[in-house]
Amino acid sequence: MRLLALNWRDLRNPETGGAEIHLHEILKRAVREGHEVTQISQAVQGLPSEEIMDGVRILRHGRRNTFNFTLRKFALSLDIAANYDLVIEDLCKIPFYSPRWSPVPVLIIVPHLFGTTAYREVALPLALYVNFMESSIPKVYRGSSFIAISDSTKDDLIRRGIDAGKISVIPCGIDTDFYSPGEPAPEPGRFLYVGRLKKYKGVQLILAALALLLEEGKDYTLTVLGSGDYESELKKLTKRLNIDDKVTFEGFVSQDRKLYWLRKAWAAVFASEKEGWGLTVIEANACGTPVIASDSDGLRDSVRNGETGLLVPHGNVEKLAAAMHKLAGDKTLREKLAKHGVEWADGFNWDSTASRVIKIMKQIK
Repeated sequence: MRLLALNWRDLRNPETGGAEIHLHEILKRAVREGHEVTQISQAVQGLPSEEIMDGVRILRHGRRNTFNFTLRKFALSLDIAANYDLVIEDLCKIPFYSPRWSPVPVLIIVPHLFGTTAYREVALPLALYVNFMESSIPKVYRGSSFIAISDSTKDDLIRRGIDAGKISVIPCGIDTDFYSPGEPAPEPGRFLYVGRLKKYKGVQLILAALALLLEEGKDYTLTVLGSGDYESELKKLTKRLNIDDKVTFEGFVSQDRKLYWLRKAWAAVFASEKEGWGLTVIEANACGTPVIASDSDGLRDSVRNGETGLLVPHGNVEKLAAAMHKLAGDKTLREKLAKHGVEWADGFNWDSTASRVIKIMKQIK
């Protein structure tokens, strides 16, 4: 097959997250099978307009704020009808409406849609714009096949009017050779957040919960890995809460450093309002680290409550703090969750995920 993938970001974009990793892991395995793959993503200062990554041809075009407006013309300039068999749209941000203009079939991969979370993440005019663009998804994409990465995302698509029969659920994989238990040993009372620093990710809730525990005399610490446009606000909040001596912001880190902290943490904490799945949840579990998370879309799919981690009502700081204290003070519980977490994570790998997605690609072509 000759595949043309559309995604706002590619793997080298500084703001890359789980959705971009997910797509790239699938595409590079499609290349290994002998398929020809091109991906179009937004241009980034300091990165070339074209390069090959793991056999995937990356074309960078346009600007961050206008990429969805200029993508169509650029993509059609590649003569899609003559050079490609299938278009793959990664529908994770503002949609491209590719079924309207692609001369070949389109497969839609959906990590998650923003919905009402946009109103808490960006300014009102932009939130209204995002929701307006998403409101046309049922009409524009009605004839397309969808791959959702969780049951929560599938349910969201069905609520929006997409035919359930058009949606396949294929969870993300992880690198099970890389993410595994090992040194260093977990440090009691050490909590970890890994991910982009966006308001909807809920790191502010983790900081507030930690502040409650420190006020009660508990000696707990938090390490934050990742960067994003909410980082400065989180650092200001840390100072206002007077917990800056207990919180470390490491910024964007290498994979090896990420692995180090996933193993060292007593538990990883995720308080996002909405996720597509929770890739880092499974990575933490694979390292033998339990997870405390909001009982929200995506996270309730990737966390098995009471088995691989603990779920708490989203936004309830007191219950989040209570779960953190419970796990920090109960070594037996942690060992049980860690054991089951490793077993749970072992069921997810990129080869299996990619194989299932590529099978659907072949059926659509």
